[in-house]
Amino acid sequence: MRSTMQDAPLTVGRIVRYATSVHSAGEVATFDGEGCRRISYGELGKRSARLANVLRSLGIRGDERVGSFLWNNTEHVEAYAAVPSMGAVLHTLNIRLFPEQLVYITNHAADQVVICDGSLIGLLAPVLDQMKTVRHVLVTPGGDGSALEGMGADIHDYEELMAGASEDFDFHPGLIDDERDAAAMCYTSGTTGNPKGVAYSHRSIYLHSMQGMSAEGFNLSQGDKVLAVVPMFHAMAWGLPYAAMMCGADQLMPDRFLQAEPMARLIATERPDVAGAVPTVWGALLAHLDANPVDVSCLRDVVVGGSACPPSMMKGFEERHSVRLIHAWGMTELSPIGSVGRAPVGLSPEETWARRISQGRLPCAVEGRLVDDDGAIMPNDGEAVGELEVRGPWVAASYYHNPDMPDDLGEEKFRDGWLRTGDVGTLTPDGFLTLTDRAKDVIKSGGEWISSVDLENTIMGHPAVAEAAVIGIPDPKWDERPLAAVVLRPEANVSFSELRDYLGDKVAKWQLPENWVFVAEVPKTSVGKFDKKVLRARHAAGELDVTTF
Repeated sequence: MRSTMQDAPLTVGRIVRYATSVHSAGEVATFDGEGCRRISYGELGKRSARLANVLRSLGIRGDERVGSFLWNNTEHVEAYAAVPSMGAVLHTLNIRLFPEQLVYITNHAADQVVICDGSLIGLLAPVLDQMKTVRHVLVTPGGDGSALEGMGADIHDYEELMAGASEDFDFHPGLIDDERDAAAMCYTSGTTGNPKGVAYSHRSIYLHSMQGMSAEGFNLSQGDKVLAVVPMFHAMAWGLPYAAMMCGADQLMPDRFLQAEPMARLIATERPDVAGAVPTVWGALLAHLDANPVDVSCLRDVVVGGSACPPSMMKGFEERHSVRLIHAWGMTELSPIGSVGRAPVGLSPEETWARRISQGRLPCAVEGRLVDDDGAIMPNDGEAVGELEVRGPWVAASYYHNPDMPDDLGEEKFRDGWLRTGDVGTLTPDGFLTLTDRAKDVIKSGGEWISSVDLENTIMGHPAVAEAAVIGIPDPKWDERPLAAVVLRPEANVSFSELRDYLGDKVAKWQLPENWVFVAEVPKTSVGKFDKKVLRARHAAGELDVTTF
């Protein structure tokens, strides 16, 4: 029996039309370091129509790719709205990739047009002539586009083209042949080998946006103001811009002002309700607020993802600044919501805290399972440890133009309709995920596994420690042993012996690191995660001054 329901396509254009009409009073505000420039959602609709007409005039007719080389700002939101809605594909270019990786993903995606932030011309100029498919570059205010001349692409002033374009563009459903067509794409950060492309469908973005609004997601609603610190080139800013448009929430964009001091001023002045960023951003902000208190208690929920959030950071924000951090987990391949750490009602304080410091509960649309090294399915009992595999309507089934590309361990990334995440952990019967490590970061010592994440979080609980990264290094007796690389807080002073004593009653004795090194900073990837492969390489090259007990 077939249903009697209409088959209305779920498209980005539907989100944009709704936001710019029903929620036309909503606002996008972009920080300039002092104040904010603002446009309403109604104005966003008009400027998105102008941008669509500009792109049509430059030859974008079908599903050609349009790259965005932009900070989180109004122009980026305009691209989010216009490009998918007109039937083209938005490719958000990671401005922090190595030049050769940036060239690779632009050519691999066959970008035809790139919208470049005026302040980022210096990053684009050295590689533009290697981007073989790019025919046009649109430069937004704030830089001199003449530096890009003579490199194989026509250079245009973004605002000049926008001023001459019509505000009449019909983002009608017929522009999209199928809701499963690509609407946008992001590439993984390429920790080993070339980055891998993930093409999001209109349908997956629409459903993911609904999850973002839900109470078990980011809990967004009309009247909220959302601060998207997570870059718009990183898994579509975790879907925050589209979820905000869908419900009419205001959007607050930090542009390039991501340091702790301007971020604190922005929050204190603009009073956002919800924010999202990786732990390194919030760790820097917490240290700044502890030394320079301002009122940031307006933040109802601060979503933290990208890597494990130290429980000490969660407690620090809550106890000293009345801000609740919400732990979440996801991947570029998951659009990225995989789980959000909201505890069920009716639990004791201890049980509630245990749920909050986990990676959270998988939502209804995302199925998860644990498998062992042989691919056997492990029980979801909160104790059995295995690699997490997931599937669902916003989970990638393959990579763009390379469906069987192996993962960082040289193994196939997709198996029997499931995505192999490379994350190792446990699942409880009620769906809460606790990740103990990345498969490639687990320390295998004497036949037992040591979680580098658990050690890092425990070390970072010491008041003198700002950051800590733990890697496994070769050991003739135990195969591997942990090495702790520690960044101290300004003016702090602590010895390795004191740190070991601090860990003494918090981790098993055999897991205690006997190898320690102080570093000025922990190397980080283009999206702010600890880059442990750099630490491993530095250790192998003898560049670390390691103290061994």
